[in-house]
Amino acid sequence: MGVELVKESMAELSNQVKTNRIKGPGIFQSLEVSDGGIRISTDIEVFTVRFYRSNIVRIHHQTEEKDTNPFSVIEVPQEVNFTVEENDDSIMIVGEEFDLAVRKNPILFTFLTKEGKIINQDEDGLGTESQGDQTTVYKKLQKGERFVGLGEKTGGLDRRGSGYQNWNTDHFAYEVEADPLYSTIPFYIGVHNSLSYGIFVDNTYKSHFNFGASNNRFSSFSTDAGDMDYYFFSGAVEEIIQSYTWLTGRMPMPPMWSLGYQQCRYSYYPDSEVVDVAKKFRTKEIPADVIVLDIHHMDGFKIFSWDEKNFPNPKVMIQTLKDLGFEVVVICDPGIKIEENYKPYHSGVENDIFIKYRDGQMYEGEVWPGWCHFPDFTKEESRSWWKEMMKSYTDVGVKGFWNDMNEIATWGQMLPENIEFDMNGETATTRKARNVYGLQMTQASYEGATANLGNERPFALTRAGFSGVQRYSAMWTGDNVANDDHMLLGVRLVSSLGLSGIAFAGYDVGGFVGNGDRKLFARWIQLGAFSPMYRGHSMINSHDSEPWSYGEEVEEISANYIKLRYKLLPYLYSCFLHASETGVPVVRSLAIDYTHDDQVYDQNFENQYLFGPSIMVAPMKSDDQYAKVYLPGESWFEFFTDEKYPGGQEMIKEYPLEKLPLFVKESAIVPIYAEAGSNTRDVGALLELHLYNGTQSNFFEYYEDDGTSFDYREGTFHRRSISFSPEKKNLILNTSTGSYPSKMKKLKLVFHGFTKEEIEVLDAQVKSESYSFLTPISNFDPVEKRETKHEIENVLTVTTDYQADEMTFNW
Repeated sequence: MGVELVKESMAELSNQVKTNRIKGPGIFQSLEVSDGGIRISTDIEVFTVRFYRSNIVRIHHQTEEKDTNPFSVIEVPQEVNFTVEENDDSIMIVGEEFDLAVRKNPILFTFLTKEGKIINQDEDGLGTESQGDQTTVYKKLQKGERFVGLGEKTGGLDRRGSGYQNWNTDHFAYEVEADPLYSTIPFYIGVHNSLSYGIFVDNTYKSHFNFGASNNRFSSFSTDAGDMDYYFFSGAVEEIIQSYTWLTGRMPMPPMWSLGYQQCRYSYYPDSEVVDVAKKFRTKEIPADVIVLDIHHMDGFKIFSWDEKNFPNPKVMIQTLKDLGFEVVVICDPGIKIEENYKPYHSGVENDIFIKYRDGQMYEGEVWPGWCHFPDFTKEESRSWWKEMMKSYTDVGVKGFWNDMNEIATWGQMLPENIEFDMNGETATTRKARNVYGLQMTQASYEGATANLGNERPFALTRAGFSGVQRYSAMWTGDNVANDDHMLLGVRLVSSLGLSGIAFAGYDVGGFVGNGDRKLFARWIQLGAFSPMYRGHSMINSHDSEPWSYGEEVEEISANYIKLRYKLLPYLYSCFLHASETGVPVVRSLAIDYTHDDQVYDQNFENQYLFGPSIMVAPMKSDDQYAKVYLPGESWFEFFTDEKYPGGQEMIKEYPLEKLPLFVKESAIVPIYAEAGSNTRDVGALLELHLYNGTQSNFFEYYEDDGTSFDYREGTFHRRSISFSPEKKNLILNTSTGSYPSKMKKLKLVFHGFTKEEIEVLDAQVKSESYSFLTPISNFDPVEKRETKHEIENVLTVTTDYQADEMTFNW
């Protein structure tokens, strides 16, 4: 008996050794051609190649039972024309936009332009390999190849030479090179030799990406289990982002109020303090739209409850805030405290919505309220239950929901990997479900809020997520730290999220952890005005971080840039419409528009970005008095002076604390609410249209709707295309479309970079006047003798009726 046991043990050990050996894709056996693609069988696995669009193809490796992600891809394959040619050694798929060459032994994929240039190829000697459950695809590093995207990843804009892991993790006060963080977006873009491509690895297990880290031979991506399932995209970077978001979904239009300034603290309480903060914004005439309630609004940190001592009548408090022009966002943590007489706990148990171990015992983890159970958001019944629970918030007037701690975060940071999740009926463990838990919580929150609010748009925010999260929620970059490095890292993170399909993103202005100084806050709140989401937030036992918390000078700087944000709302809101329809982000890394310009990847300039199509932001550290800026491509106007600079040059220029380096692209069309007031509903009736002289024709679509409902989906909007032709010397406002009556009554054209002689033949009353986007700063250290005026001299303006139909201005 003992000998037999030894033999069995040796056999098991031998099997383990074999399992851990490196295996290739096997020997080619057969080829099948179908309407959508091809199927290649080897002696150990099956490769399915399927076109989804003319520039998208799916490569799916399957060894045994199918093990794929049910949550991210929402589109089905479209009809694509292609042909297949086969010989003894290879298969050639000739597509509409690119070709795909497949070597048979071993299986290797090479993506080619129609002219035969290599876009992307498997590494010749490595290809696809497996070690146990882990599968890795090795790609040959091309000469000068760069990599951008991959979502919420630290480091530089160009990820060449770095490696990353995807495993959603609660990472408090993370270091500026920390990895992994809170979310997983396994989508990146490769750039080389005037070509670009995208790869989305659609696998929710822990994954690893190597972009030439510790080697100069290959880039690679691997998954710890499940099928190797990835999508390849061809085209320019902007086209790739559009295609990726077509596949995984695009954001809905957010409520207009969510684009205003949001004030948060961990935590504001009691209710009188919340109201006092709101009143202070109004007294100081600083615009704001949102007060965010952190965990102290709850009874013992239990979700769906209110602290009866500090918030005895939340409905009255929320109505008071609404009367002041504020909406309320509440934090939502997934942990449901195990406690008698706590309705969500008993209801959750009765409805069988909590995650469990294999033996049926519900998982218990400790977090803010104590020991908790956690809803299984990968289960439809749990998402429906969550919707019912959310009525306790929507019934009192809450319209915003901040999903936090949804990695899942628990004390000890060791969520067991043997918990089982429903995964839409295909049961799986934590290994497969962890990375999509945040995505599924945001789906539950967004869909629940939408159902409960009827025709009103909710606002959802999340810390954790996976590809597709943009369909439901904005994302912020978690528990950052109050220092310059984190401020600039936040800029890169938001740019990277934009490159990765998440257009609505932001960071905690001022830094969540620690205490920054006045200069840091001033620079950060300036940058935040040019972020998709604009939220100030600080943690308990830290310096106050409201706009007035750092003295009179910083208060004036803060008020100036918050007001500028509100003036820019028509430009910003129109950019959000574009993002919702195309996936092109609001904050655009320069790698989108200037992909093959090496300078945009330089460490000196990698933080620069476009805010919308025309305004370039050049972040600078708080103690720096001079900014080093790169101006790519065309000519640029300095935002506050109208000084014009040719593109393709570096420059160093002094920027005092009250002035952020901002530049406007030549030929830009920038609409502004000149009379913007205290919140996003107070926009006035005067639309200023700022036109910047240039040599390139340009187009902008101005957009309005009611800002709150879903009626825009039924045509209740106001859309007006505006075009500028330097060649024809005219500006045309075409007839608007949609049934929504514009709030704008008057139109003021502001001409930048034009001489009066150039437009003197304009058939309108041309005026020459000065213009300023900011008000002068009155309180500052006189020793520094800083220039505080921002007036642009001799701007030419024309005022007319906005309500007219098509308008053409010729000069």
